[in-house]
Amino acid sequence: MAKTILIVDDDPTQRRLMQAVLEKQGHHPEMAESGEAGLERIRRGGIDVVLLDLVMPGMDGQETLEVIKAREPDLPVIVLTAHGGIETVVKAMRAGAVDFFVKPASPERIAVSIRNAFKVRDLAGEVTRLKRAQSGQLGFKDMIASAPAMRQVVRLGERAAKSNIPILITGESGVGKELVARSIMAASDRAGRPFVAVNCGAIPENLVESTLFGHEKGAFTGAVAKHMGKFQEADGGTLFLDEIGELPLDMQVKLLRALQEGEVDPVGGKKPVKVDVRIISATNRDLAEQVKCGAFREDLFYRLNVVNLQLPALRERPADILALADHFSARYAKANGLAPKALSTEARGFLTRHRWSGNVRELENTMHRAVLLSTADEIDVNAIRLPDGTKLDDAPLSGVAQKAAAAADAASRAFVGKTVAEVEQDLILQTLDHCFIRKVALALCRHVHQGLQVFAAAAGYHGQQRGYVLHGQLLDLRADHAAVGFAAQLFHFQHQAIGFRVHGGSPG
Repeated sequence: MAKTILIVDDDPTQRRLMQAVLEKQGHHPEMAESGEAGLERIRRGGIDVVLLDLVMPGMDGQETLEVIKAREPDLPVIVLTAHGGIETVVKAMRAGAVDFFVKPASPERIAVSIRNAFKVRDLAGEVTRLKRAQSGQLGFKDMIASAPAMRQVVRLGERAAKSNIPILITGESGVGKELVARSIMAASDRAGRPFVAVNCGAIPENLVESTLFGHEKGAFTGAVAKHMGKFQEADGGTLFLDEIGELPLDMQVKLLRALQEGEVDPVGGKKPVKVDVRIISATNRDLAEQVKCGAFREDLFYRLNVVNLQLPALRERPADILALADHFSARYAKANGLAPKALSTEARGFLTRHRWSGNVRELENTMHRAVLLSTADEIDVNAIRLPDGTKLDDAPLSGVAQKAAAAADAASRAFVGKTVAEVEQDLILQTLDHCFIRKVALALCRHVHQGLQVFAAAAGYHGQQRGYVLHGQLLDLRADHAAVGFAAQLFHFQHQAIGFRVHGGSPG
């Protein structure tokens, strides 16, 4: 993956030599002839590594380095020296330089130094990210959300985070609801306090109350010690109730009381326990529909749904697909000790065209496999596979699309080589077959008076070889025009409050 490398050196010959080396290695070099010019270029952004000469007129390399580290502490800087003075180099390393080499350096030495600089940067960034995640500071700015629908979610989430009102996050499975919940916590005044996540759908029904509210020793069989529930664990912080739609109805009543009163009743406890908890819930179900059918309490729904953040599916935010793919590719390459690889043009096209029914979680898993399976210099389409090993471009169509395609294919094959008249006749006969024989004739045989039964059996007498059984008689309405006409007439039967009636005359 090409990187932008800034060469800061007052010697034009040295700049050209290093430019040629970097271009040959596939990087994009930019040049600055002084410390001041280098700082100006860094200010505009987009620089991955700086090669900095220590000896320059005006602002020297040491001073430039100190300014760079003050402004961009995570930007890797490799210092260059023509004399190899050990004291100067040690001073630069203490100031934040990641490596050094003596000019003129071999292409191999430059390549190794740059590669090491990237590793140091990645490790430092990962450590910083983990520290922020551990302290609950990983927030909206860490999210990949350039699509308009996601930007709207971020804006609303940032505003809602400033208060303690309950928030309901909705969206399909795998869209990142917990990540949004953690970002809300990080943007709130509860940042750094406990964040407790509970999957309501994964708790056995008989343990839901104990898990949420806790229990006293001896409260039930197996309660050998006092247990602090999730509400008490999250006291002072945020409680994230994932899959809230799976919560049993009897527990919904108790959850509602806990939210209203700000206290919980541990199982077997003698008195309620006060808690200060900010509630964020999430579901992939339509809770409003569940309220209508009685599967979810209306009062609890309104209590939780003060602010609703509806996360779009990944297929609805195509602008984020490639950015997420690059992010996961870099993360898992680093986690597995592999060099980062770019996605091929063909692979990027397949990624954007895939439906991603599993959303971001499916994309993450796909890129993890791709990083491990890729053997080329870049990640191509052969490395991008589904969990069953199927190549992404060979994946079967979704259920609806698959049925539609099969039906269209069967229809097209059935009509090949036939005239328009023949096609029309086939369609009429198929309609009679499926609509009349299966849905009308059998019903008539069961419910219409004996006279109609006899008449229908007589009318179908010609098709005994290929017919359908109709009260002991063989009936094939495709046999002759008379039978077809009779069938068409019978189509006019309409079910009344009692029996059937015939439009346009009697069947007899």
